[in-house]
Amino acid sequence: MSLAFTLCLLVLFALAAIGTPIAHSIIVGALVYLLVKGQDMGIAAEQIVYGLYDSFVLLAVPLFIVAANIMNAGAISDRLLTFCVALVGRFKGGLGHVNVVASLIFSGMSGSAVADAAGIGKVIIEMMTKDGRYSRGYAAAITAASATIGPIIPPSIPMVLYALVSDSSIGYLFLGGILPGLLMGAVLMAMNSYISHKRGFGADKVVPLREIPALTARAFPALLMPVILLYGIYGGATTPTEAAAVAAAYALVLAGVFYRALSLKTLRTVMLDSVKSSASVGLVIGGALILNYIVASENIPKLLADAMLGMQISPLAFMLGVNVLLLLLGCILDASTIILVIVPLFVVAARALGIDLVHFGVVVVVNCMIGLITPPYGILLFVINATTGIPLIEMIREIGPFLVALLIALALLIFFPSIVLWLPMMFGYAG
Repeated sequence: MSLAFTLCLLVLFALAAIGTPIAHSIIVGALVYLLVKGQDMGIAAEQIVYGLYDSFVLLAVPLFIVAANIMNAGAISDRLLTFCVALVGRFKGGLGHVNVVASLIFSGMSGSAVADAAGIGKVIIEMMTKDGRYSRGYAAAITAASATIGPIIPPSIPMVLYALVSDSSIGYLFLGGILPGLLMGAVLMAMNSYISHKRGFGADKVVPLREIPALTARAFPALLMPVILLYGIYGGATTPTEAAAVAAAYALVLAGVFYRALSLKTLRTVMLDSVKSSASVGLVIGGALILNYIVASENIPKLLADAMLGMQISPLAFMLGVNVLLLLLGCILDASTIILVIVPLFVVAARALGIDLVHFGVVVVVNCMIGLITPPYGILLFVINATTGIPLIEMIREIGPFLVALLIALALLIFFPSIVLWLPMMFGYAG
């Protein structure tokens, strides 16, 4: 590793440690590398422009963000929650189950854990804490945990970013996330059921069965979105990027025309928020493109792959080691940074060891989502704190059991690749 690269890393981590936004830290660190190496500073801009020009798929990111924000603003989440209450509210710890099922459904529309937690999460926390049956900390903790499912079931913004750095098929990544997302929902509901019996949480409002068809009809247009997305991609009608545009357009028509719940003023706010979120992600992507050029120049992925092969490390040991490292990094870094900056270091080694990159990618994204609720950085905990005012310490006290449940799901995905790969292979993925 050269002196220039060492200085690049030192500057990057030093700036991040004092609270500089990670995108700015990456860009400054990269510029230091170019300066010490005596290379033209224009290379930074060149890498960003070429990287964006060659990655048409990145257009899906702002489009999915717009779709999620419209869903949140257009009262669609309220209809979905009413539908979920009718389905699972009758069971012990009912609103906890509603929380998870709502996240499973909403994940098929947003592709963003933050959008899930800030939108539908805020509403259900108010429902859970309204009559005092659930503590604020418990309601917030299960909301944060269930929001991690958002980027696993398609569409998924983190999977789009992983496809960018690994050259994997987005379509197969999306398919590979469906069963893992359902598995995460199942373990969270199992943990909620266990805690509910232990603490004596009762069932919630029991909706008569005769009312379920009407509630389903009200929620049906919203429930169609993931179906439209998946059919468009796997039926060959659209690319993933075009599917993202369809999702945004469908959300706009649904909220503004069908449900009549989106005014022009609200739409303006939605678009402004979407621009800010997209710009934030775009800065990280831009910094990552420069850093990836530097990493490639230093030949680090090949050196790492050769070292792994030289040590004769097994694919399983490699997967376990990488996942432990990513779980630790998830305590201090956000998911986008890990996927764009850290994961590319391991992609070449994973390929050399014969690890399927779709399996590797889905496991990485699940790992990064767990990092979103891991103290001290746990961004979802901060999002819920900002939107509800629930103190962080109350959430941290309750998040432990749900972290354990999600780690069990992660372990199952590592040891049983077929959970990820079965659906892609059913649709022609050759591995």
